[in-house]
Amino acid sequence: MNPALSPMSRILPLVLCLTALLVIAIGIGSSFMPPERVLAALLGEGARIDGVIVWTLRLPRVLLAVLAGAAFALSGALLQRVARNPMASPSVLGITDGAAVGVVSFLWLFSDQANNLLVSIAWQPVSAVAGAALFGLLVMLLAASDTNGNKPLKIILYGIALAVLAKAVVTLLIIVGPVYRASEALTWLTGSVGTAHWNDVLTLSAGLCAVIPILVYQRLATGQLALDPQSARTTGLALVRSQAALLLVAVLLTALAAAHVGAIGFVGLVAPHAARMLHGQFRPGYLTSTALTGSLIVLGADTLARTIAAPLELPAGALTSLVGAPVFLYLLVKGRRYHA
Repeated sequence: MNPALSPMSRILPLVLCLTALLVIAIGIGSSFMPPERVLAALLGEGARIDGVIVWTLRLPRVLLAVLAGAAFALSGALLQRVARNPMASPSVLGITDGAAVGVVSFLWLFSDQANNLLVSIAWQPVSAVAGAALFGLLVMLLAASDTNGNKPLKIILYGIALAVLAKAVVTLLIIVGPVYRASEALTWLTGSVGTAHWNDVLTLSAGLCAVIPILVYQRLATGQLALDPQSARTTGLALVRSQAALLLVAVLLTALAAAHVGAIGFVGLVAPHAARMLHGQFRPGYLTSTALTGSLIVLGADTLARTIAAPLELPAGALTSLVGAPVFLYLLVKGRRYHA
């Protein structure tokens, strides 16, 4: 990484890669559409049937994967700063599983014996936010009440324990009671963007737009939080308030993404590390690079999930989990020689 490069010159390759992947992903489906037809349909100049396929069927799915990947990645980067631990992520800290508890509890409470949903599915994101917030708060309260030192490690350990608890709760809820479309609930727990609609895209877009002003306002705090608590306070940082604000943003992003695409794992863990190695975590544009990297991971996983076992579609979350662990180990080994 050349320190003389401008932030835009570091971000531009990611933008170009994401744009190319987006066009390829839109073209993949039951009938392949070459890039020139995809571009023509996007511009409203192609055949009418191409426009219907692109704008109605494929573009919502592709955009939802992009937005969800960005949300998970940003959440992971913020949690790593708040927890001051590079192993922190929505899945490791139990926040993703907390969102799963919220969603499955909602489906369980409001399903009848015939597995019909009694209220609008539009309330599902609210339940995801509530579950994620509850488990995120529990992790931080448990870590704050532990005065035996090594708090960054304690946060991870409490998060892992609560994640296991959340998984057990979700499994029991699916087994013991009627759950609306239980088979889809199981797919949701793995993570998939196969049921994307424009309403999902709009909701997640609104959530990302809502947190941007907070991230801009807290841009200095995100760097100061990398310091130890005492040093951070000497720089003038209102430590508790900044941690609470960024934790709230991370929980909101995780919950909104998980409510629409399920519990896709490893994105919030791997994307910040990959962006850090490519961009540098203390340089302007790091969070933008992280978001773009997360988008590439989820969109790439979904594209592969639709092709490697066609005509069957694998859940995108299965691929991110399968590939995420060895990739993360590789990043750790390479990162020994890396300094931001």
